[in-house]
Amino acid sequence: FYFFIRMYFTEEKLGQAEKTELDAQFENLISRADCTKHWTEKIYRQTEVLLQPNPSARIEEFLFEKLDWKVPSRVTNAELLGQYMQDAAKEFDLGMPYGNTLEKVGECEKRLGEAEKEFLQTSAISFLTPLRNFLEGDWRTISKERRLLENLRLDLDACKTRVKKAKVAEAKAATAPDFQETRPRNYVLSASASAAEHELRIAQTEFDRQAEVTRLLLEGISSTHVNHLRCLHEFVEAQAAYYKQCHLHMQELQKELGRLPNAFALNSTNAIATPSMVTEGSSSPVETDTLKIEEVQAPATGTRKARVLYDYDAADSSELSLLADELITVYTVPGMDSDWLIGEKGNHKGKVPVTYLELLS
Repeated sequence: FYFFIRMYFTEEKLGQAEKTELDAQFENLISRADCTKHWTEKIYRQTEVLLQPNPSARIEEFLFEKLDWKVPSRVTNAELLGQYMQDAAKEFDLGMPYGNTLEKVGECEKRLGEAEKEFLQTSAISFLTPLRNFLEGDWRTISKERRLLENLRLDLDACKTRVKKAKVAEAKAATAPDFQETRPRNYVLSASASAAEHELRIAQTEFDRQAEVTRLLLEGISSTHVNHLRCLHEFVEAQAAYYKQCHLHMQELQKELGRLPNAFALNSTNAIATPSMVTEGSSSPVETDTLKIEEVQAPATGTRKARVLYDYDAADSSELSLLADELITVYTVPGMDSDWLIGEKGNHKGKVPVTYLELLS
């Protein structure tokens, strides 16, 4: 029977046998399901690479999961780097600028590693797991039912072919009767045609039932899209929270390094504040809370050049927009927030964040 089905399938491909066609809506559902599986698999694989670039580690996690063992906690690269820096700081003496800086940077790297680990765990649960559940669960069920439907379709087409052949033989016998065996032969052909029609009705019923089951599963792809959409939003939120946390850690590190003695120009106002820039009892056109840029005048001495590290878009008219790598003149004024400087380039001036600058000698 299996050989007959395969042979019939080959005849269909060669255009030598009849093939029952599915309706256009059903074909669209199949195409949509195949497209969903294709891209879900690609997104899943690439997300795995993003979260764990090491292929050996991915294989190890896969084996632990299949064996239903607990995956051992793995130290992130940032945490390892932080530990090395802190160990080096102890060797170089924490009382020295280099050792002290290594200690603080190492501590920050560890915090970054902890944030990364939390992001990986959250993303695996909220995004990777639902995608894998679809590929290993729902899609396997759909594929199984589609294979069963295809086999029943081949059965149905084979039954149609037998009915057609039986009727052709019956009609041929009726047009060219054999007078010696007319009754027995006609009787046998008629019985054969009836049996073939009965098998056809059974095959049609089974095919229709399976087609309805498969259709319901394919229509469930819409629910899959809704679920994956929710998971995608959760993944984006986890990424945003992770990068925000990293940004805050780095800002705190920059401020700490700026307060260290003998530090390089790490965007600290203290690095450029000199006695000549501020005179006791002098009045200032600026207040701590409000700054009127048009009234600010550059001091006669104490201005410095600074190189812009990153692009910066001004939040309001009191700030100055910056482009990476350009050189500007900066200075401070009494009563101004220590995280900001006054920057000038050409005929434009405004507040600029010190964390975006590298002060030059």
